[in-house]
Amino acid sequence: MSRIVVVTSGKGGVGKTTTSAAFATGLAMRGYKTAVIDFDVGLRNLDLIMGCERRVVYDFVNVINGEASLKQALIRDKHTENLHVLPASQTRDKDALTQEGVGRVMDGLRDDGFDFIVCDSPAGIERGAHMAMYFADDAVVVTNPEVSSVRDSDRILGLLQSKTQKAEQGGNVREHLLITRYSPTRVASGEMLGMEDILEILAVPLIGVVPESQSVLQASNSGTPVILDKTSDAGQAYDDFVRRFLGETVPHRFLEVEKKGFLKRLFG
Repeated sequence: MSRIVVVTSGKGGVGKTTTSAAFATGLAMRGYKTAVIDFDVGLRNLDLIMGCERRVVYDFVNVINGEASLKQALIRDKHTENLHVLPASQTRDKDALTQEGVGRVMDGLRDDGFDFIVCDSPAGIERGAHMAMYFADDAVVVTNPEVSSVRDSDRILGLLQSKTQKAEQGGNVREHLLITRYSPTRVASGEMLGMEDILEILAVPLIGVVPESQSVLQASNSGTPVILDKTSDAGQAYDDFVRRFLGETVPHRFLEVEKKGFLKRLFG
């Protein structure tokens, strides 16, 4: 049985696409047949982060409109076996996404034996975001440790609880909170909200904390999901997140200010 997971947030620029790419890659690395879909019609960034932008021939909207089959549009990832990317269209608008059409694509992926379908949602609360979350079994709500991002995430939680297929059927989408761009140093100085403050406001189970890291930008620029960078804090944090999602008990890391040794203090 396929499990549909939406990666969502109210605010733009919090790391949804980076998270979708890392999450889908982590699932596929563990042997699960995984598809990741870019719902950001008109912009399309997932293919850049996955490093497959030059191989896009058909897209999500082509499949919905019957102009291409799923097999034609899905791009096999070049880094990870079992992973496929369904890119968004750059030339259409979000009205091209219909509930019926998205439902057909989800059914097609289920029929093709995909274990996980990761939906990379656009920011905000408009049509594309609603279509991305409508069929979800799980939601990973991505937020930064700042007031505006947390407030907008609270609005998204309200939509997940009222505007999804699960809600219409009397059930619930399983909610998971992922905090990105977290800096313990800036939290300690009062520049950022602390993890406890965010959890108190949103009251959603925490599944991961990804530290602020230059490696995220470097990975995006090179077209490689950051989870493949095993030496970076961010890559390790995303790997921890995937393990927790799959049911493992993994302690949270990168929450405390790093204590520098004598040589590090001396030489920076």
